[in-house]
Amino acid sequence: METVQTETGARGVSGGASRGLARWLWPLAIANLIGNIAIVVTGGAVRLTSSGLGCPTWPKCSEESYVPHGQLGWHGAIEFGNRTLTFVLVAIAISCWLAARSALRAGIPGADRSVRLATIIAFGIPAQALLGGVTVLTELNPWVVAGHLLLSMAIIGVCVLLLDHLRPVARPAAPAALGRLSVTTFAVGWVVLYLGTVVTGSGPHSGDLESRRTGLDPQVMSHVHAWAVYALVAVSLVVLFLARRAALPVLTRAAVLLLAVELTQGAIGFWQYFTDLPELLVGLHMLGAALTSATLTWLLLAARARPRV
Repeated sequence: METVQTETGARGVSGGASRGLARWLWPLAIANLIGNIAIVVTGGAVRLTSSGLGCPTWPKCSEESYVPHGQLGWHGAIEFGNRTLTFVLVAIAISCWLAARSALRAGIPGADRSVRLATIIAFGIPAQALLGGVTVLTELNPWVVAGHLLLSMAIIGVCVLLLDHLRPVARPAAPAALGRLSVTTFAVGWVVLYLGTVVTGSGPHSGDLESRRTGLDPQVMSHVHAWAVYALVAVSLVVLFLARRAALPVLTRAAVLLLAVELTQGAIGFWQYFTDLPELLVGLHMLGAALTSATLTWLLLAARARPRV
């Protein structure tokens, strides 16, 4: 009897500890999202200050050292600072994964999916770091740089998916046609994000004065990108109209939020185009791209049914 009571007590203590750590899952999931948006912005700062090769090799900063030294100047410090942020993201992602595992051990419903999503994020960040190393080793090849940015956008989407899983907002499923239109909006949005990287890869902000460009005409690509944005705004407006008509408040809010981001992005895009791409506006545009990925994911999720819990 004493043995049984001892074992039961031990399980109770273990379960209590697991639930204690599991309580941190929500704030850590938020930190995951914020951190991955932040690294897009700091990566933009690296590019816009021509610090992409501030640390000219990888994984070391230089042939002699893992950290920048005086000869690399402030460009080395900026590039190394962005690399250092990756370790912060890894720490957050691992902590989030541990909290998800604790939720699973504590028997919290849905924790198995939390573990899967946290695992994807946790593996995505070192994959992002490795791809960042490839960008340095290829001397900022614009196509590799584009993949580097798009991987961050994908991780941001998974972060939103985890948040929606953890705190689902009760909502009915959208009608089938509206659900398909939400998927179309998501796909068009990703075309816009991709074309944005092509415009950047064709323009003046290469990340280093010696780095090559795509060879495409930046003005032509800007117009192609703009037409894709027009298409995205159009389908988003249709989603908003149909969601309001179908009395779907969650999807309506998601469409309003996405449109707000799109219109702000469009205004910044036109402003930077007609003012010769000032660095500050380009940096804000990159922040907007990260928010676009997040809101596109939220729109897609908002069209799916979630029960009230």
